[in-house]
Amino acid sequence: MISTLRGEIAQIEETSLIVEVGGVGLRVFVPAPLRARVKTGEAAFLFTHLVVREDALTLYGFESQADCDLFDILLGVNGVGPKVALSVLSAMSLEAIQRAIFTDEADLLSRAPGVGKKTAQKIVLHLKDKLKPLDGLKQVAAMSDADSEALAALVTLGYSVVEAQAAIQSIPKGAGEDSEERLRLALQYFQ
Repeated sequence: MISTLRGEIAQIEETSLIVEVGGVGLRVFVPAPLRARVKTGEAAFLFTHLVVREDALTLYGFESQADCDLFDILLGVNGVGPKVALSVLSAMSLEAIQRAIFTDEADLLSRAPGVGKKTAQKIVLHLKDKLKPLDGLKQVAAMSDADSEALAALVTLGYSVVEAQAAIQSIPKGAGEDSEERLRLALQYFQ
């Protein structure tokens, strides 16, 4: 029904944006990283997904069509509703989700708020056949064991999955062979 939205950001709320379109303010629930980047008064263009329920019409917005498509696919997983799907997209980037799917790392998905171990496993099983790796992603999908261990250690230290992945991606190519060295280099990202 409503596939895109262009307007001005009138207000930033805890889980949503109020986007003014033609004098009407629409509440659009968006992933946390997007909410953190935008400012009131900025122009916004969002790809949207409208969820129709008996008691509500709820609009979800995304920066890219790929994120919107992934949201739609996540809604097809048994036990995953819009809030959980948005939680996954808030906690992890599209590339990180694809990496978790292709490497069967359901535990990465289970770190998103509201996603338990069983739900994460359902997501991996459901998305395995539905997602196709992007051209450069085949190399990224094969995250080394050292990087996986460093990622787990960073999350244990209190960093979000997104922050931990950004830190690991900031490590220069060829630097650090084992997980301890990769972790030390990743921690420098936060200094």
